[in-house]
Amino acid sequence: CVVKANHFLAEVADKDLTQYDVKITPEVRSRSMNRAIVAELVRLYRASDLGMRLPAYDGRSNLYTAGRLPFDAREFVIRLAVDDDGVSGATARYTQSADPCTCREKEYKVAIKFAAGADLRHLREFMAGRQPDEPQGALQVLDVVLREVASQRYLSVRRSFYSPDIRTPQRLGDGLQSWFGFYQSIRPTQMGLSLNIG
Repeated sequence: CVVKANHFLAEVADKDLTQYDVKITPEVRSRSMNRAIVAELVRLYRASDLGMRLPAYDGRSNLYTAGRLPFDAREFVIRLAVDDDGVSGATARYTQSADPCTCREKEYKVAIKFAAGADLRHLREFMAGRQPDEPQGALQVLDVVLREVASQRYLSVRRSFYSPDIRTPQRLGDGLQSWFGFYQSIRPTQMGLSLNIG
């Protein structure tokens, strides 16, 4: 794959997003494990309790939807198969272990509560030259939304994504490998919003 350009103009629909607070108990420190828990919640409840909404989750405490969910606050119980290291089957795909998984089922409570409307109006005003300050909050929301699909397919580290499937991994010795990946972010430019991929 040869990149010929790394900036792509992006358009944002004239629709605001809704922000929800997410609390997972017992607390999980791993973003990838949090993502696996919320992905299972979406798989189980998208057609019913989530009103067919497909949320974008930041891996910590924020979840965004286009339009409101059919509730202001709700708690879900999610069961995931977890190995002895606390890694779910969903996140285990990145490990290269030959050992069979000794998984057990673990229960998590996921509380989702309405927080606020994620107002993209400030971003539109900034892009039109009617607001002097760059709206970091709106850009952060768009970054979370853009990362959602990539984080389900690749190992994510901050704004970068890695996979042994992008290009053949380089062996570093002692069982270590380096994986190729890419970086993405959305930035305002004079021409409009630009998706930067490197």
